[in-house]
Amino acid sequence: MIWVGWAIIMIAFQHWVVMRVELKSPDHFLDPAQPRSPYLDDPFMNSHISWDSEFYLSIATVGYDDPAVRAIPSNFEWNTDQQTYCTIGTDTGCTSLNYAFFPFYPLLIRLFAYPLHLTNLTTIARSIFAAITLSLLGTLGAMLALYFMARSSLGEDGGVRAAFYLLIFPSSFFLAQVYTEGLFLGLTFGALALLLSRRWVWSALLAILAVWTRPGGAILVLPMVMVWWVDKPWKEGWKPALLHGLAALSPAISYGLWSLTPLAYKFHMVEDHYFDRGLLAIGPSLHAWGKAFNMLISGDSPFKFYYGLEFLSVALAVLACFWLLRERPELSAYSLAMVAFAFTSGIAQSMIRYMLVAPVMFLVLARWGKNPVFDRICTLLCILLLGLEVLLFSFDFWVG
Repeated sequence: MIWVGWAIIMIAFQHWVVMRVELKSPDHFLDPAQPRSPYLDDPFMNSHISWDSEFYLSIATVGYDDPAVRAIPSNFEWNTDQQTYCTIGTDTGCTSLNYAFFPFYPLLIRLFAYPLHLTNLTTIARSIFAAITLSLLGTLGAMLALYFMARSSLGEDGGVRAAFYLLIFPSSFFLAQVYTEGLFLGLTFGALALLLSRRWVWSALLAILAVWTRPGGAILVLPMVMVWWVDKPWKEGWKPALLHGLAALSPAISYGLWSLTPLAYKFHMVEDHYFDRGLLAIGPSLHAWGKAFNMLISGDSPFKFYYGLEFLSVALAVLACFWLLRERPELSAYSLAMVAFAFTSGIAQSMIRYMLVAPVMFLVLARWGKNPVFDRICTLLCILLLGLEVLLFSFDFWVG
């Protein structure tokens, strides 16, 4: 019921806020310029679509090679006077930016949108409705998983608090948008909750689907192997050791199979040339975070606010990892690996969104929330920041 109320309020609030408030464009923070796109300009639930939503809707509606989406040549570089894009189907050696995004979320959008052909909605509107529905359902799965992970040590009330803190975290509004956050958290948190209850087959299945949703899903192999090693299934014979071992390795196997497909080559090409992101890009990441820290200290007010939230979210996630390291080592190791994966991607942006993937953050908040003073103050702070962030997103301002 909390989830139902949250979903209704989030959708209604984004509808109400654009009726009452109008932010003055352009957004001068980082000078972002959201391109014109039929997917971003569709009026249906428009406040819930922005930035990367274009690519998910494009893949779901048309496919990866959609000529309506920007594409780049193989020699694309940012450090030139003028960036040159190309058009799929017209220019040779052209790769759509769609390839930077994994296929499972768009595939589910297409499946969920199919029954909507019976309605009068446009093709894009059907994809938007299906995508938001998927995000909300994934969020429900993530809430249930957090509840079960927290209940063993914090009781029924603690389980509810953990799920509630997820919903009010300042970047949790992404869970109600055309973004992968809702689905990805539902799959990864679900896989972890099932792993802790030793339901290996179901945990492996959700882990495989998580890998096909976002590349970070492959990190689930870490807690799964840790649990396999602690359980020592070889003492029961070679068969359970082998079967549980294959389940534990399923995220890595799934990622390996994906890496053999043409999607993988084009993914890395777009990530390297356009989005400037990579795996364990230590040098570029340190340089980017150095600049971000300078902006936090000496930049204008928008930079101080944005990077203040970025650094605080990372600090909270890391603190939570070490707080629960002895009690929940598998969850802490997974969360810390996900934090490192995001922090060393080469770009100092979007951390407050990426930190949502660390379940220990909400487990620690639920533990601290046993104190009613902390609970009330944290709730007030989170909801105020959440309202501000979703307002900015609704008007296509940059929030990560």
